[in-house]
Amino acid sequence: MPAISNFYGITIKIYFLGKEHNPPHIHVIYGEYTAAISINNYEVIDGDLPQKALNLVIEWIKLHKEELLDIWESQKFRKINPLI
Repeated sequence: MPAISNFYGITIKIYFLGKEHNPPHIHVIYGEYTAAISINNYEVIDGDLPQKALNLVIEWIKLHKEELLDIWESQKFRKINPLI
């Protein structure tokens, strides 16, 4: 799946086609780190990230929560603006 956003070396993806499960979440890749993070409560579901990267991702999720939930529900890919 292509990335929905990239910023500060962080890549954000959402997987589709029945490969995913609830709760709604995103997949984050940052160098050698990977994590799945809940869109609703910002908790790390799986994996880990350095705290600074995690803080940036949580800030980004908060800014784009409605868009992310819409992508999750509709299963329609689109890019989302990066954190600037």
